[in-house]
Amino acid sequence: MNRFKKLYRFSVNSLTFEETCWTRFRLIFIGFITGVIVFWIVTVINQYCGDVLGFRFFQQDALVNENRVLHSQLLNIGNQIEVLQKKIDYLAEKNNELRLRSNLPKVDDDLRKMGIGGTEESIDFTSSPSINSLINDLRFTLAKAERELNFQIMSHNEIESEIEKNKVRFMHLPAIKPMEGYYNRNDFGVRLHPILNIYRKHEGVDIINSVGTPVHATADGVVQFTGHRGGYGLTIEINHGFSYSTLYAHLSKIVVREGQNVKRGDLIGISGNTGLSAGPHLHYEVRVNGVAQNPVDYFFDDVKLDDILATK
Repeated sequence: MNRFKKLYRFSVNSLTFEETCWTRFRLIFIGFITGVIVFWIVTVINQYCGDVLGFRFFQQDALVNENRVLHSQLLNIGNQIEVLQKKIDYLAEKNNELRLRSNLPKVDDDLRKMGIGGTEESIDFTSSPSINSLINDLRFTLAKAERELNFQIMSHNEIESEIEKNKVRFMHLPAIKPMEGYYNRNDFGVRLHPILNIYRKHEGVDIINSVGTPVHATADGVVQFTGHRGGYGLTIEINHGFSYSTLYAHLSKIVVREGQNVKRGDLIGISGNTGLSAGPHLHYEVRVNGVAQNPVDYFFDDVKLDDILATK
């Protein structure tokens, strides 16, 4: 009997010990799981709120990803800048073509480099060395492209200004035959005078046509003289500016007055046979800085009197 009691007491004590161990293990396990869950919830909330607790658990991975994306985007921007630079180089070539057509000197590479030159200082953006270097390279390239673009804009403005000047200059350039009729291309220079029968310099060209043929101004200008002038007979002289002047002689009638502004193609007189003349014709002269030029050199085939008259 006593032996049975001892065995029973031992069994009860063993069961109580096992139950106690299991209970403690279960409590520890539940506490661990609960702690993990609470920690995860706190971490998620902390990250959502911008890491207000300063855990910085995921910051390193985030920075690595950001650097990767930033590096990729910067390379893409660099490629776009290279394309832009090629377009600027093409613009520079076209600019030089326009400069030559506008009677402006071509901008050579040395002058171009001086015009767009500049020094840039590197900035430490407290980023990774590769990102820092890439950002500074892009800054330098962008600054150079901006300076070159401004340089080309200045050159283009100069071209536009010169084109406008050329338009005005061309309108004041004797460029048409003043009267319809026949002329000798070799009439300018020393020749035998048809009346005086001596050799003397002929400073113009004689255009032959019947009396009463209209005479037109060959360029824009201001009438400087009208009236009789020795052997020239009834004469008109026009100052065109830009060192040009023209003279129209042996007229039968003048229809402009001194000081009057005239345009190319305007009627200024009627042909005749006044002065020292062997027959009806127009004596026409072109002078540059007072020096007689061969008027035939100023008869431009692509500038037609009829076209000019049609626009008036």
